Amino acid sequence: MKKKFYDVVGMGLNAVDFLCIVPHYPKFNTKVEMLEFNKQGGGQIATAMVALSRWGISTSYIGKVGDDDLGKFTIQELRKEKVDIKNIVVEKGATSQFAFIFIDKKTGERTIVWKREDKTHLRPSDIKKEDVTAGYILHLDGHEIEAALQGAKWAKEEGMRIVLDAESTKKGTDKLIRLTDVLITSEDFPKKFLGITDLKKALKEMHAMGPEIVIITRGKKGAVALAKKEYIKSSGFPVKTKDTTGAGDVFHAGFIYGLIKRWSIYKTLLLANASAALKCRELGGRKGIASLKEINSFLKQKNKIVF
Repeated sequence: MKKKFYDVVGMGLNAVDFLCIVPHYPKFNTKVEMLEFNKQGGGQIATAMVALSRWGISTSYIGKVGDDDLGKFTIQELRKEKVDIKNIVVEKGATSQFAFIFIDKKTGERTIVWKREDKTHLRPSDIKKEDVTAGYILHLDGHEIEAALQGAKWAKEEGMRIVLDAESTKKGTDKLIRLTDVLITSEDFPKKFLGITDLKKALKEMHAMGPEIVIITRGKKGAVALAKKEYIKSSGFPVKTKDTTGAGDVFHAGFIYGLIKRWSIYKTLLLANASAALKCRELGGRKGIASLKEINSFLKQKNKIVF
């Protein structure tokens, strides 16, 4: 394979997250005082690129923002993290995606209220083949399905590995999965996509569609996977949870890191689960991203050595 500009190109959602920790989720027509507030960059793919960049992986992010203050904040945060943002599309007169995230202090679980204008929807006409295929791995989320399909087709032509973060289903999701090498889904995705709740059966059906590796994340329970017809269960790590926002995004970054380093799937899942767990100790998707040194120290304490 010819030399690439980046290790990973990420194409998908970005957002600005307004995070509020509350003593409990408020009932309708009541008031509750927030205990803590923070504003951070968010979005599945954008956050995964930030994590990888902090771990020394060269990354490029492709997405769309408005020319508003939210869009400027998104670009500023990614630039600060040394993620290449030259291929971000800025749409004049559009409001960038944002979300209010309410986190229950007792459990760390969150409820997200979000807004996204159609103007900031990335379309095939917004992307170029040379930009999408400038890395060894293409990471997608499939929300902007037409652009994702086009990007995946180009990536296949160039011999890139495609990693898909699947949490929602759209017309064309099945086509995107067939182009995917590593499929990572949320625990509720199989029911939405296949109508199946049995995870082993779901793994087999999705694996039969073409991906080399299929993973279903299970939050604090860890993840289950199917690779080369082998069923693998990788346990999660208990931590004192402050906020689960972004844990999945960091899991994906951890798995991609292992792919780049050509680790075994067992070692890669170990890193992915540990990095996702450690993220949950802090508020927001990015503040809690642990360094490789912190992750390694954490795993050593668990008598599991990765690095």
